[in-house]
Amino acid sequence: MRKIGLLLSLFLMVSCAVQKEAVVPGIVPHTAKEVNTPKAPAVVAPRPANVIGAVEKVYLPPMKSPFLSRIDTGATSSSLDADTMKVFERDGKSWVSFTIINRETKETHNFEKPLLKRIKVKRILEDEHRPMVEMDVKMGGETFKANFTIAERENFEYQTLIGRNILSGRAIVDVSISNTLK
Repeated sequence: MRKIGLLLSLFLMVSCAVQKEAVVPGIVPHTAKEVNTPKAPAVVAPRPANVIGAVEKVYLPPMKSPFLSRIDTGATSSSLDADTMKVFERDGKSWVSFTIINRETKETHNFEKPLLKRIKVKRILEDEHRPMVEMDVKMGGETFKANFTIAERENFEYQTLIGRNILSGRAIVDVSISNTLK
């Protein structure tokens, strides 16, 4: 009797598994009403004030016209194109006289600045030793003093190069934009 009960149970289990009926989902008519929600206008996040581009206008007071400057996060120090550079002595200290001519406006100014030090700049053919001076700089609405190496940069597209000594803690550079400063 016990064997028959076991066989019967086994038979029922196998037949249930084999004859399993597939459930076909039915199509339910759409009864919900569509709600027209207005789309939110596209929000363009404002660019933070301290984000600048790959090329920016920089002023070197007392000069009135700006210089288009290459912003270079790879350069340790900033550099400036100068003509007629001469090192001389004044009151027992080394000074540098030089002329800056804005290539676009032809505005010219003669500077005399104390020589801070000479910086070794690595070049492909041979290293250069450039004088470093402190200059007034105006970028955007901020005016400050910064160190620049001075050299004849007539072969460079931009007369000024702004390096990390100015950028650090002051600006974030987005190379996909330019001329963001007023």
